Amino acid sequence: MDKRLAEAFGNVRKLFPATSGERPITYFNYAGTGPININSRKKMDWYYDECYFHNRDTDNPAFKELEFIRKTGAKFVGANEDEIGFGFNTGFGLNLAAFGLRLKEGDEVLLSDVEFPSNVYPWTELQNRGIKIKFIESTNRFFDIEKFKKSITANTRVLSLSFVQFFNGYKNDLKQIGEICRESDIYFVVDAIQGCGAEPIDVRECQIDILAAGAQKWLLSPLGCGFFFVRKEIQNELLRPFASWLAVDWQMNFTDMFNYHKPPFDSARKYELGTYPYGHVFAMAESFRIIDSLGIENIQAHNHELIDILIDYLQSDSRYRITSNLAQEHRSSILTFTCDNAPELHRSLLKQGIICTIREGSIRIAVHLPNNSDDIKTLITALKKG
Repeated sequence: MDKRLAEAFGNVRKLFPATSGERPITYFNYAGTGPININSRKKMDWYYDECYFHNRDTDNPAFKELEFIRKTGAKFVGANEDEIGFGFNTGFGLNLAAFGLRLKEGDEVLLSDVEFPSNVYPWTELQNRGIKIKFIESTNRFFDIEKFKKSITANTRVLSLSFVQFFNGYKNDLKQIGEICRESDIYFVVDAIQGCGAEPIDVRECQIDILAAGAQKWLLSPLGCGFFFVRKEIQNELLRPFASWLAVDWQMNFTDMFNYHKPPFDSARKYELGTYPYGHVFAMAESFRIIDSLGIENIQAHNHELIDILIDYLQSDSRYRITSNLAQEHRSSILTFTCDNAPELHRSLLKQGIICTIREGSIRIAVHLPNNSDDIKTLITALKKG
């Protein structure tokens, strides 16, 4: 990393009080919930201060920030702005897919058997409508493309899959999987929460139809906000499972409220629900500015460089076994490892102010842009003590 970029990351680190101050911690749980940065906190404070009186307009500033979120979210995933909508969480976009796609009795939906539950329950609910849900067996707890191909039948209509597996950081080969889906006339739905903001993704290259990403993890935003993508070519065929008065274009002129005949937006905004959580909208926009200022490719390089240091140590200490896949194409900003006393070690790390989590018997280290090499050294020092 060149000096200018390293300085930029250093400056961004200062925006996260968790890294310094009176009670600093070493934070490695971005795959859980990311800490709030100073800029986002200031914007939330400003908005909630305004709520004491409501004597100034907050609608127009919030709608401008929503436009920025859609535009920047599109940039993050290689989409067009009219394909992006504001959603409250990952489940919002996944439910939009499950109940918006025109599935009928006898159709099949394919899921991995190692999915996070948010990408399971919207789909299993469809069983009440006669739609079949099939789980693709993983291999060594990693998604298996060959088994996926063998699972496809004439009735298969959807594959819904995580970009990055939550418990071991396995990054799926979305490009190859998307090609298979398109060739087989299967809708490709992606849960992107565990990668978006830290790992590059291109919905065009990967031929994704619908993507959903909550923003509270790698997008460093408050709980209760996120965004979704709906490919323009399927927007006219995707049902709106719910409707909102803000899904139509009032052109910010709210003086004709008895007009009940306005058509929905000709964009992904027609799937949005209002009214919006303005405080979180302002905060989310600030976090997007931070991520955009560094660039996701640079963030990925930064994260992987730090993880490389940890990998080198873990491979040198026979007490530890890496449970993540280290193939370059499957690496993400998550690394997992285990040992004979993983639960005890996890509790010890927490007591030392090293914030991580344990998933499926492995300690999960999720590295992101506020981290630096000193954080990794702190972790390694603790691991040496066991």
